[in-house]
Amino acid sequence: MSERTLYDKVWENHKVTELPTGQDQLFIGLHLIHEVTSPQAFGMLEERDLEVAYPELTHATVDHIIPTADQSRPYEEDAAEEMMSELEENVREAGIDFSDPDSGDQGIVHVVGPEQGITQPGKTIVCGDSHTSTHGAFGALAFGIGTSQIRDVLATGTLAFEKQKVRKIEVNGELGDGVEAKDVILEIIRRLGTEGGVGYVYEYAGSAIESLGMEGRMSICNMSIEGGARAGYVNPDETTYEWLEETDYFQANPEKFDELKPYWESIRSDDDAEYDDVVTIDANELEPVVTWGTTPGQGIGITEPIPAPEDLPEDKQDTARRAQEHMRVEPGETMDGYEIDVTFLGSCTNARLPDLRRAAGIVEGREVHDDVRALVVPGSQRVQRAAEEEGLKDVFEEAGFEWRNAGCSMCLGMNEDQLEGDEACASSSNRNFVGRQGSKDGRTVLMNPQMVAAAALEGEVTDVRDLKEVTTV
Repeated sequence: MSERTLYDKVWENHKVTELPTGQDQLFIGLHLIHEVTSPQAFGMLEERDLEVAYPELTHATVDHIIPTADQSRPYEEDAAEEMMSELEENVREAGIDFSDPDSGDQGIVHVVGPEQGITQPGKTIVCGDSHTSTHGAFGALAFGIGTSQIRDVLATGTLAFEKQKVRKIEVNGELGDGVEAKDVILEIIRRLGTEGGVGYVYEYAGSAIESLGMEGRMSICNMSIEGGARAGYVNPDETTYEWLEETDYFQANPEKFDELKPYWESIRSDDDAEYDDVVTIDANELEPVVTWGTTPGQGIGITEPIPAPEDLPEDKQDTARRAQEHMRVEPGETMDGYEIDVTFLGSCTNARLPDLRRAAGIVEGREVHDDVRALVVPGSQRVQRAAEEEGLKDVFEEAGFEWRNAGCSMCLGMNEDQLEGDEACASSSNRNFVGRQGSKDGRTVLMNPQMVAAAALEGEVTDVRDLKEVTTV
């Protein structure tokens, strides 16, 4: 028996050499780029008179700065127009495939790759974005990288990495009503901490993970970085293969599917694989999780009390006090009833079609609270079209939501979608840092899409299980 994990196998399959630094040089199977972190890297190549080594292994889209309301050119924001124009020029000169807004395929980079089938098991995948770990849901090793590393991948198709330890996180049992993949990862981060994964990659396993669709698995892997892990992945299985077989890439190349499937099977972690750590979680005990503070690790079940800082480990107490002051919450209270001004349904964590469907199931026949500004931002143009064809757009708009075009939007507030002043936002995104959504005084509460929908209707954080017609994962 080889006693190896998927991480071990894919790493070795892509290892070019061991470097004098002790790091391994890995070949990169897919490089995803967008408009914010790539222009400087292309500039570095130009300064050195270098070309893109593997344009066929690179794919571009625009997501961070693109407006979600009026997308007519030139964009109203000069910086957005400049970044878009530079990306267009760079990909044209290098011969890189570009999912631009005119293609009908534009969207958040971590939505676009999987839906087109270019994200595949057993690949090494990098992108100048911390949430590249999303692609690990397909059994890939996916890492967020910095601008100088983008330069290196463009120039050589390789990168230097230090191998990490592997922690297996087994989630067994069944998720209850109103509990989703988002709650699973928020619970993991809550238990292990935002730095608990430092030095590790996370392998997600167990019956609750295996029962999830690809969208749920992507939500979990997406937030691995929020727990400090370098990456996160799920072993590929029939759910993975069924998704891939329906994508454009394999519809156009069915013979490739049959050719690659044995490889995908071979990279699964061995039954006797050795792990550096194993954590188990009972899915049956989970309830909807919401954050009370200013990190994704400051979360609680919706019925649980906010902790007193003095009851936390000493190194967490000052952070907790500052977070509670910023969020205007008190120890001993629950988050149920916390007043909300804005709701945001979107981001690379939760803006795929099933996310929108579940939220629409809560919204249908109801109205957004008079004091709430509610936004729905699909993760890609494909998701947007499919949702509109299903009538989801009509459900949201009839309830009083704003239906926007695809983009990162209020997840990080790099376009016009931002919090104003000290507004409180119920968000399906991945980060609740101070200032993350565009205002240093803004307050962000992370939760699953159904919970976002419930908050929009009630004007406050609400246990979605108390509303009728709740749908599950």
